[in-house]
Amino acid sequence: MLIRKYREQFKTKLADLYDVHEVDQFFYMLLEEYHHLKRHELALDPTLELTDEQQSLWDFATSQLIQYKPIQYIIGKAYFYDGVFMVTPNTLIPRPETEELVDLIVKENLAPNKTVLDIGTGSGCIAISLAKNLNQASVSAIDVSEKAIEIAKHNAKSNSTSVNFILQDVLALQSLNVNYDIIVSNPPYVRNLEKVEIKNNVLDYEPHLALFVADDNPLLFYIKITELAIGALNPNGKLYFEINQYLGPETVQMIQSYSAFSEITLLKDIYGNDRMIKATRK
Repeated sequence: MLIRKYREQFKTKLADLYDVHEVDQFFYMLLEEYHHLKRHELALDPTLELTDEQQSLWDFATSQLIQYKPIQYIIGKAYFYDGVFMVTPNTLIPRPETEELVDLIVKENLAPNKTVLDIGTGSGCIAISLAKNLNQASVSAIDVSEKAIEIAKHNAKSNSTSVNFILQDVLALQSLNVNYDIIVSNPPYVRNLEKVEIKNNVLDYEPHLALFVADDNPLLFYIKITELAIGALNPNGKLYFEINQYLGPETVQMIQSYSAFSEITLLKDIYGNDRMIKATRK
C-alpha cells in the first residue's frame, strides 16, 4: 500500500479521538521512526510503498493510539530541549513547560563550574540537559524509582553527558550533606481532585508516583525540598521549581515563610499559566 494512502486511513481512524494537528504530528513522528523520513521527503517520493512488515508496525501503532497510549511510549523516546530521551511507563514524558524551566536555568547561570542537584529526575531530562548546556557544571540527580534511575543513566550515556544519579526518597532525607549552587525540582504536584482534568493518555499510562499528591498536602514535596535547600544551597545559590498552576501564590508564600530566600519570583509558562518559581538563597 502507498504510504500516502495509508495516511488517509490513519487520519480517519484517529479523527474522532485527537485534533487534526495531533494526528499529523503522530503520523510524521512515526514516519521518521519507521522510515527515517522527514515530511518533505515523503512529498518528494509520493510512490513510497509500505512492506507488509512496515504496515504491521503502523497498524500496531495506530491501535495503541486508539487506546490513548502516548506516542512517546509507542516509539520509546521523547525529544526535549536539544536531546533525545528514552522514555517508558516508568518515567514521565518530558513536556514543553519543563523545557522552559531548563532554558531559564541555562540563561541565568552562565558562570562555569556550577554544582547542580535535580530532585525527582525521572528520565533525567532536566539533569542531562543542564549537564550539556551549563558551562562545566557538576550535576547530580535523585529519584525514588530504581527503574527511572536506570533509564536516566541510559539517557545520560546516549546524550554523552556525565551525571551522578542517586537512588533516594527525598522525603526520607534529613539533609543533603553536600552544598550546591543550583537545586531544581519538578516534583509530583497534581492533586487527586484534578484528575478529572487529566487526559486519558496521561492518566492511564504515565506513572502516578511521579504525578499525584494528596489533596490535603499538595505542597508536600515543595516544603521538603525547600527545607533541604536552606541547608544545602550556597549563599546566592538558586532554587528552581516547576509548580502546579493553581498553587502559585501558595507555593511562593510557603517559601517566603522560611525567610531564607530573596528574590522569590513566580513565572508563567508559554500558555500563560503560573508554572515556575525561582528563589535566591540569602
